[in-house]
Amino acid sequence: MTPQRLDKWLWFARIVKSRSLAQKLVNGGHVRVNRDKAQAPAKAIRHGDVLTIAVANRILVLKVLAPGTRRGPAPEARLLYQDLDPSPNASPISDDGEDEDENTASPGTTKAGPAGRDGPAPGRRERGSGRPTKRQRRQIDRLTDKA
Repeated sequence: MTPQRLDKWLWFARIVKSRSLAQKLVNGGHVRVNRDKAQAPAKAIRHGDVLTIAVANRILVLKVLAPGTRRGPAPEARLLYQDLDPSPNASPISDDGEDEDENTASPGTTKAGPAGRDGPAPGRRERGSGRPTKRQRRQIDRLTDKA
């Protein structure tokens, strides 16, 4: 395998959405190559290198399997690396950096989980769940005594 720029590989592997974001990630000290902090986006990586990346409130541990030739579809990008994450709940990375399991719920289920069908208690929402619905806003207003 010929060496490839780290920022370019991160972009080809769909870890980040753009090369400029990949450069910022490396310059911010969020990427390690074989346990050594990457000093520059132009750092050469090769087959077998292990990357440790802190992105989207997660730590990714990836082994480089191949260089990227283009930024293709996600299934093609997954062939560039092997996920070495030791957690049993590890799931593939989607294009936006989110877990695919979180975005796909079976019909009839909600993301609220054990809190119930309507979600968490009024006035409390899970972090990152987006804007409240009209019903949730009314419940929050009632809870905080706003008219």
